[in-house]
Amino acid sequence: MQSRPMSGDPVRAPLGDTVAHTVEEAGPRVWDDMTVEVALSVMVGARVGHVLVCDQDGRRTGLVTRAKLTAIRDGSAYTDRIRLRDLGGLALAR
Repeated sequence: MQSRPMSGDPVRAPLGDTVAHTVEEAGPRVWDDMTVEVALSVMVGARVGHVLVCDQDGRRTGLVTRAKLTAIRDGSAYTDRIRLRDLGGLALAR
C-alpha cells in the first residue's frame, strides 16, 4: 500500500448544501488505484459504510459504499485485480 500526501484542506461542502450532504462528505479517503478488497478492508477497519475516493492529487472523485463494493465483489465478473478507477460510474457517485 502506498502512502499519499494528504491535502491540508478539510473536505468542505459548498454553501447551501444540506447537513446530510455534508455528512456524506466526511469519512475515510481511499485512492482510485486501490483494489475493491483494500477499499472494503478500509471500511471495515474504520467501521463506516462509505469512503471518499480520491485521485493521485488527493482530489475527491467520488464516493463508494460498502454495499456497492460488496455487490461487485460477489458478482461473477469480479477478479481481485479490479481497482476503484476501473469501476467508472458504476460504483462512484458525486
